[in-house]
Amino acid sequence: MPALVRPSVALLALGFATLAPSAHALSKRDQAAVEALDQRMQAAEARYRQGIVKVGNADPSGRSEVDASLEDMEDVMAACVKQKGCSPTTMLTAYKRLLKQNADVAAGDDVPEDSEDEGAGSITADVPEAARAAALLSADGQRFVKMVQYNPAVQAGIRRWLTDMRPALIDTFENYQYLRQSMWPQFERAGLPEALLFGVMAKESNGRVHSTSRAGAAGPMQFMYGTGLRFGLGEDGTGFDTRYDARASAQAAASYFNERLGQLNRSIELSLAAYNGGEGRAQRVYNSSGGRNFWDESVYNQFPAETRDYVPMVIAAAWLFLHPKEYGLSFPKVDARAAALRLSKPSSIYELTICLGSSGSRDGYMRALRNLNPRYEADRYLPTGTVLNATTKMVGLYNRYCIQGQRADLAHTLVMSDASSAIVRTGPVTPVNSSDVVYEAESAGTGSAGAVAVAKAAPKKASKPSSYTVKRGETLTAIAQKFQCDTGDLAKANKLKAPRYAIKPGQKIKLDGCEG
Repeated sequence: MPALVRPSVALLALGFATLAPSAHALSKRDQAAVEALDQRMQAAEARYRQGIVKVGNADPSGRSEVDASLEDMEDVMAACVKQKGCSPTTMLTAYKRLLKQNADVAAGDDVPEDSEDEGAGSITADVPEAARAAALLSADGQRFVKMVQYNPAVQAGIRRWLTDMRPALIDTFENYQYLRQSMWPQFERAGLPEALLFGVMAKESNGRVHSTSRAGAAGPMQFMYGTGLRFGLGEDGTGFDTRYDARASAQAAASYFNERLGQLNRSIELSLAAYNGGEGRAQRVYNSSGGRNFWDESVYNQFPAETRDYVPMVIAAAWLFLHPKEYGLSFPKVDARAAALRLSKPSSIYELTICLGSSGSRDGYMRALRNLNPRYEADRYLPTGTVLNATTKMVGLYNRYCIQGQRADLAHTLVMSDASSAIVRTGPVTPVNSSDVVYEAESAGTGSAGAVAVAKAAPKKASKPSSYTVKRGETLTAIAQKFQCDTGDLAKANKLKAPRYAIKPGQKIKLDGCEG
């Protein structure tokens, strides 16, 4: 199982490695304080081990025990730095020993006989299928390391991800950073590895939430409609298909993999084959083979070429997610701290993308905003007060550039621009009637000889249109912008369902509430 360490603890531990205890003689008071910290660390270690055993036995209280013990260790090490005579190095050694023991157990190695942890050795005997499978793809999972190291199919997948498919891998990682807080907890609670989630998403959608295949699979995890329904996905009553929701789709995928792992002898490879090639096929192949491994020729050749390619490619992406430095792979740093962005004026994701700019990001914030807010079409104008899922950086840029000022005005102008208005329509040439001509005297002379003919400007009274015929390529939002009315009001007047507001060329649209 993955090491249960929070980033704050790991960073704190690294800082302790550079510190040394005081060499001066200790007073009785300082000595007592050091001994008290040692006792607290020992108690935290014992509590940690007990929590690990509970986690291995699928006891829901195990996670709380582990988290609480980590907090205790963090407090002890922080106090050790301030306490005269306390050795941060000694504390760190105990901490590392504990984690090493946990990593060995997760990888299936035997615990040394002199270990003080009497219960840890039984963990691997009692963990459920998902927890066993997690060890395959954990950062310390030796079985997975060996599989990737010696399997030419997976190595070929790694080669492809690092060459012609490198941009797709980088895009997936960047997209996933924004979605991680919604998706990873669903796999973590199911006892499944994060690398598996990343690998599947890399091959399926590159982390694009609105991705849809020609076969009808949809969302970041590419669920078919019927399969999605089985695992709680589908239309939610508002017209939105929750297959496009990152959190819901990750939860469904975790449930799907746990179901497959339980039926396919805890095989990650066969479960992936089922995910791509159909669970019925995978089950039949597994049953007829007598439970052989995916890489066995008799099993491997029963799957279509797409599935034979899919399985090693997912595992290869998962491996690179865990070990990028070994291959000279540098993933982008993404500031994905979540924050709510409340619109101070009507806007659309298109307009926000322009006014937010890039600010150090490679591609700007279009994809991030779309992924975080899958219910909204990019060109749909959202009313004042709408709250969007965003990041702290986006909120700061919004307040600086999108509410008012030159960039805000420019973004609005660009989004509201109508390409058709650039075409000059002069119409047929009509003769000028003599009754429409008057003569004005030039300043240089008098009389008719010095007069200039000027055509009367016939004033036209603009009429407010009551309807509009949809042209090819137009959206309801574009029409609403053209006639200066609210998209929602226009949709309501024409009984169009959210969120797509589907219209077609030649359709008559009522312009109720529009200014024209």
